Amino acid sequence: MPTIKITSNGAVTLPAQIRKALGLKIGDFVNAELKKGQVVLKPAMIIDAEDAWFWTKEWQEGEAEADRDIAEGRISGPFDTTEDFLKELKK
Repeated sequence: MPTIKITSNGAVTLPAQIRKALGLKIGDFVNAELKKGQVVLKPAMIIDAEDAWFWTKEWQEGEAEADRDIAEGRISGPFDTTEDFLKELKK
């Protein structure tokens, strides 16, 4: 287990092997949580407020459903005309 030094401003450097294992790169964020006397760091994703809708539970469920449909071949198109597209929608 690597030992990590705390600098005067409270910064710590995660060893390369830990950064690599977590897929962390320069500029990434982590969340810190105190659990039973231990500091637990977890990779974090900072999401722009204007993109937050995409990460809602409901939207992600829809994305997962679409991925399943694509993987199982439940897709239509491409369409040559708008009329062909509309005919497919009415089926």
